[in-house]
Amino acid sequence: MKIVWSPLSYERLENIYEFIFDKDPVAAKNLINSVFERIESLSRFPERGRKVPEINRDEIREVFVSEYRIIYKIEPNKISIITIRNFKQLLPKTDIK
Repeated sequence: MKIVWSPLSYERLENIYEFIFDKDPVAAKNLINSVFERIESLSRFPERGRKVPEINRDEIREVFVSEYRIIYKIEPNKISIITIRNFKQLLPKTDIK
């Protein structure tokens, strides 16, 4: 299944990387690698994530890497990465299109 990143998801990932990189460059690179590996695995097992509690729609799901939520939408023939957020942050409905 094809993976499509939203501009918001790229922006959030870049912000996370820069924040961690300032403290620990190796940890930042490891986190980014883990995020890409987890997202790649969604192409094989898209329903592995749980439904996002704030949204409660079958097609909107999330998986976790460290303390980050990767929120995605299952669509016909593709997985859309919506955003990446800290697990303590609720997902605003404005992030879902």
